[in-house]
Amino acid sequence: MSDANDYSFETKLLHNQHKFDPLTGAVSVAIQHASTFHQSDFNTFGKYDYGRSLNPTREALESVIAELEEGTHGFAFSSGMAAISTAFLLLSQGDHVIITEDVYGGTFRFVTKVLSRYGIEYTFVDMTDLEAVKRAVRPNTKVFYVETPSNPLLKVTDIKAISSIAKEHEALTFVDNTFLTPALQRPLTLGADLVLHSATKFLSGHSDVVAGLAVVKNTELAKKLGFLQNSFGAILGVQDAWLVLRGLKTLHVRMDQSMKSARKLTSFLQKNPVIKRVYYPGIADHPQFQIQMRQAYGPGAVISFELENEQAAKEFVSNIKIPVFAVSLGAVESILSYPAKMSHASMTIKERHSRGITDGLLRLSVGLENPDDLISDFTSSLSLINEV
Repeated sequence: MSDANDYSFETKLLHNQHKFDPLTGAVSVAIQHASTFHQSDFNTFGKYDYGRSLNPTREALESVIAELEEGTHGFAFSSGMAAISTAFLLLSQGDHVIITEDVYGGTFRFVTKVLSRYGIEYTFVDMTDLEAVKRAVRPNTKVFYVETPSNPLLKVTDIKAISSIAKEHEALTFVDNTFLTPALQRPLTLGADLVLHSATKFLSGHSDVVAGLAVVKNTELAKKLGFLQNSFGAILGVQDAWLVLRGLKTLHVRMDQSMKSARKLTSFLQKNPVIKRVYYPGIADHPQFQIQMRQAYGPGAVISFELENEQAAKEFVSNIKIPVFAVSLGAVESILSYPAKMSHASMTIKERHSRGITDGLLRLSVGLENPDDLISDFTSSLSLINEV
């Protein structure tokens, strides 16, 4: 019989140590609501004592994501930002962090408005420029924070190269892997120290849960992050942990179908004269196309595209029918977002524009609809812009 470690990624999503309950045979992980656990010995406590510290349902999710990311320890948090914020607590006063320039707005807000209050310095850099990254290094640089593909311009950072630079300076490499998930990219195998996810997105995939995950493969780092998870307490509830576990079972087929549709839709957008520019790492003329193909199994299902101005974007959104116009991404339904007023609203206009996040930029997370229906919908909406 094959060992579970020999299974392909697709099979591991379904056949792992939580395939069924060893006591009951149930093929669904049990939801354990208990907030506290009886201790039978006065001096020696059992594995579980208090729900914040450890819970069987949350533990199941943490072990599954650790295996999928090829790490050793997983951690589940109440949101993606809770995972990111807790990871940043590994820093101390006087430390310095180098961050992807067009990073998610919530991360930008936390670094600039919260970490800065505690004496932690930061530098935003175009991580696709390795020489610029090297110039940004300071004696107190402790973390290189990578988002690849970046949000929302989908720039691709060479994870192996950044991790190598970080190691030269005895710093850690964090990678936000939300857009690709371990189905398409596994940063720990490329030298990263810590992987982060907004599990709200592709991992759970159904717009019905808010969750965050982190994975490491170093035991000492795991102890430090585990201590912070327990101390800070922003843990994922058991119902939400179960929902993410359920969503993970279909991750491969969802991601595969969404990515196929994204490729087809990208080709359509590139040919439409109303579209000024298309951002997608699956395009052959994308500046980092070769890096993306080398370090990942595919370009993902998120596309950004630029219209002439805010008015054009507004007209397009008002006429589109199929995608929901909303914050978030990575769901079974296509989600259209306007970064300037949604994901990156925390940036000033100057900060956004300096990064190339224009007032005409839209981001599309491609769902499971028939791509021809999406193209028809886009064709109709884009044609109305011409009439304005």
